[in-house]
Amino acid sequence: MIMKQVRLSQQAKDQLSRLKGKTGIKNWNVLCRWALCYSLSEKTIPTDILIIADSNLEMSWYTFGGDYYEIYEALVKAWCIQMNLPTDDETVYKYFRLNLERGIAHLCGTGFIKSINDLVELSVKEK
Repeated sequence: MIMKQVRLSQQAKDQLSRLKGKTGIKNWNVLCRWALCYSLSEKTIPTDILIIADSNLEMSWYTFGGDYYEIYEALVKAWCIQMNLPTDDETVYKYFRLNLERGIAHLCGTGFIKSINDLVELSVKEK
């Protein structure tokens, strides 16, 4: 387990709130999973910025991943390997956070996501 709690920045929380309204997805963790996977699919390393977890949006690692929380950790580790990065807990945690925040920003910033159908279409597009 790479972390006990997932806490987001206020900016990410605000962006997720907008996505919740557009998609009708009620649970933060579900949108966060979409965002993480979207960012991991980008095949680039997110900008290494300091993320200040200043929102009150917090969930346990088990809530984030649900019954499949181990798969999300494995996905981030596999991404680290693909990017020639170490897979120690500190690095995996860092890039989980960077990819999650980037994914939220990208999903919110595309202007493409106007409904849950747009989110599904995005997931099946070939890159």
